[in-house]
Amino acid sequence: MSRRRREKKEEPHTDETWLLPYADLLTLLLALFIVLFAASSVDAQKFQKLSQVFNGIFLGGTGPIDFQQPIENDDHSKDNPEPIEEEKQEEKEDKTPKEDEVILDLEEQKELEAIQSKINAYIQKNDFHNKFDTSLTTEGLLLTIRDNVLFQSGKAEVREEDKKTAKELAVLLEMEPPRNIIISGHTDNVPIKNAQFQSNWELSVMRAVNFMKILLEDRNLDPKWFSAKGYGEFQPIGNNATEAGRAKNRRVEVLILPRIKNGEE
Repeated sequence: MSRRRREKKEEPHTDETWLLPYADLLTLLLALFIVLFAASSVDAQKFQKLSQVFNGIFLGGTGPIDFQQPIENDDHSKDNPEPIEEEKQEEKEDKTPKEDEVILDLEEQKELEAIQSKINAYIQKNDFHNKFDTSLTTEGLLLTIRDNVLFQSGKAEVREEDKKTAKELAVLLEMEPPRNIIISGHTDNVPIKNAQFQSNWELSVMRAVNFMKILLEDRNLDPKWFSAKGYGEFQPIGNNATEAGRAKNRRVEVLILPRIKNGEE
């Protein structure tokens, strides 16, 4: 009996300390798979949250494999996770209303506003509210003219009775110092094909060119500051599914660009 007891006491004891690092390893692997799954999602906010959790697990864990988390990471990933998302949301909201704001220096903005006031006074005087429109854009001062003010349907020549209006507009474009001015033609999406034009694009180009020619009959305007473009139906501002929308799309635009300053293009 004493020999058997002695033999039992001499049996080796199984070492189970390896279970602790093994359990930590499984936890880390689980966290890794969670993050990889989150990375496959297009939701950036969810990814940010899971990324913070992942950082907390790897950098702030406890146990046999213990990492000390830096103070800077702790401040951003634990104490203030929500303000980060709120700031991002505020940035998105702030960008929306600023998309159409004029990006000009104060002096240039005042100069363009003065030109706009002069053109608006002309519109008021001639009761052209439904035919003309002015607006300050990110590119400069934009004057929009409905096509029925200048052209017959499907035609590119300025009507004789409307040449006076075009010449009056030319006087309003006399500026000191001069600025680059772009004349652009636009149409609706109704196909055109006649003896003169095979497409709306060709019609829009010729309308811009012919209108520019009338403007440049004013000897006080230097042709080197002018250019013409045609966009056809490809830059609509109204719904081509309605007559009112198509009427808005048939237009000529006069874009007055910001003044070129020394050392700038």
